[in-house]
Amino acid sequence: MKKFMDKDFLLETDTAKKLYHDHAEKMPIIDYHCHLQPKEIYEDKKFRNLAEVWLGAGDRYGDHYKWRALRARGYEEDSISGPDDDYKKYLQFVESMPYFVGNPLYHWSHLEMQRYFGINDIINTKNAKKIWDEANKVLEKLTAREMMYKFNVKTVCTTDDPVDSLEWHKKMNEDKTLKVTVRPAFRPDKAINVELSWFASWVKQLAGVVGKDIKTLEDLCNALADRIAYFDSMGSRLSDHALDVVCYAPATYEEANAIFLKGMKGQHITVEEQDKYKGYVLLFLGKQYKKYGWVQQYHIGALRNNSKSMLAKIGPDTGFDAIEDAVYMEKLSALLGELDGQDALPKTILYCLNPRDNYALTVLAGCFQKEGVKGRVQVGTAWWFLDQQDGMKTNLETLMQVGLVAQSVGMLTDSRSFLAYPRHEYYRRILCNMLGNLVESGQYPASELDTLGKIVEDVCYNNAKEYFGF
Repeated sequence: MKKFMDKDFLLETDTAKKLYHDHAEKMPIIDYHCHLQPKEIYEDKKFRNLAEVWLGAGDRYGDHYKWRALRARGYEEDSISGPDDDYKKYLQFVESMPYFVGNPLYHWSHLEMQRYFGINDIINTKNAKKIWDEANKVLEKLTAREMMYKFNVKTVCTTDDPVDSLEWHKKMNEDKTLKVTVRPAFRPDKAINVELSWFASWVKQLAGVVGKDIKTLEDLCNALADRIAYFDSMGSRLSDHALDVVCYAPATYEEANAIFLKGMKGQHITVEEQDKYKGYVLLFLGKQYKKYGWVQQYHIGALRNNSKSMLAKIGPDTGFDAIEDAVYMEKLSALLGELDGQDALPKTILYCLNPRDNYALTVLAGCFQKEGVKGRVQVGTAWWFLDQQDGMKTNLETLMQVGLVAQSVGMLTDSRSFLAYPRHEYYRRILCNMLGNLVESGQYPASELDTLGKIVEDVCYNNAKEYFGF
């Protein structure tokens, strides 16, 4: 029986161990997509205790993975995401830990204790008080920035609305003591979702930010262009789109503008109209990204806010989203193809939330490569509900079979938590184990181990640095 989560955790062969310990383990981190709050990084937040940093501050902002597991255990919502007693919330999470068997939370939580706090105890009620006391002692000095430094994080890209002032990014750019580069990422979903009830109010908010009236679609596009220029001046090198369902249909300006005007009046927008309006705006934005040399990210396949009762009670983005099963390859191909045909397709990373789409998406990405650019369009790492052993293995195996895993820009946290960086380690161990198995089974020559080591280092760090221009 192997020892629980020792230094060779998830590494099944001698080759895998060599690849991980000699190559992957030493590489810095570029976390190019996350949901950390810039203000907390700038202010170097000090957490009051383990419950706050592990589970959230009680303000409905925290780690959805942990919240969903606790809900499955039947606890009250206020003791999960809400303002209940910190130790009570911590203790019920510890009590639940043995029941997370087979869930990545079990591994992640132990890695968090080991890597941040030097605590190697099994997380259970027997060790609860000891872990609480020891972790809280460490947290007296382990601030938000120190957590990033501990994992040699070089660059972090936050997720920012076009109307955001980026005041905290500006302060961080001027802070000579900060050892991590923090860049904003442009997230214009609210400009695209014309069918939603708050579309008009958000457009008015954007008008206030740019200081110009927005009465037409041309006005909106000009305002978005202004904000992209501003984001670029603040260090942004990428955008991010939550394309829950891919919408695209060719449209003239007049057609798209008419739909924009309907959205501003709060009128019903049909599916066909969504395809035309969203397609028009995505084409415009893609051209802007190409102009600035940015990377665009398309996160595809979330089915959001499924529990209407919990949406009403605690709001959106609190862990009640699921996996969409819409068919979208034809529209995505048309969208990327139109940009490509106009020589306006920027570097693009595609993510799918439905594992069914791994092969189709990876093969489609291979249709849009370009001379002189490594992996211009590529599939990103296993995302959200797929961010676990099976999901990562499937993602990596697909890249190996019908893409080039060696060109991948690797792992990201996609997290609201400063404790998420061991997920990079989790990914790296799985990557090294899979590559090691190819060598040990005679499918890749042991004489090429130096090349394989370089590939590991590239996927862990070097590819992202080159791809994003960091």
